[in-house]
Amino acid sequence: MGGMTAPTRDAGLQPQRTRLAWRRTTLSGTVTAVLAMRASVRAVSPLTGAVLVLLCCVGWLAFLALAHLRIRTLTASPVPPTLTPRLAWAATGCAVALAVCAAVLVT
Repeated sequence: MGGMTAPTRDAGLQPQRTRLAWRRTTLSGTVTAVLAMRASVRAVSPLTGAVLVLLCCVGWLAFLALAHLRIRTLTASPVPPTLTPRLAWAATGCAVALAVCAAVLVT
């Protein structure tokens, strides 16, 4: 048993699939932000619409920065590190904030 070593991890296509998933999620966030801006034109109160669009844009830009950071991390090494809980919570928070702002603008 002393001569056994842990097998090396074969990442295969997993990092590429993860990069593509981050890009798809960023694209869906972009579409949500654009639709929110479009809905703000029809908002009852122009000030409310402007504030929600601003929040949507800030959430979208924050998520875009987080996604770019993760994509860059995935391409930096052949065995990418796991996603940190802090980055996961931040990305989730941005996505939820973007969805809430868009839902408020649509209703």
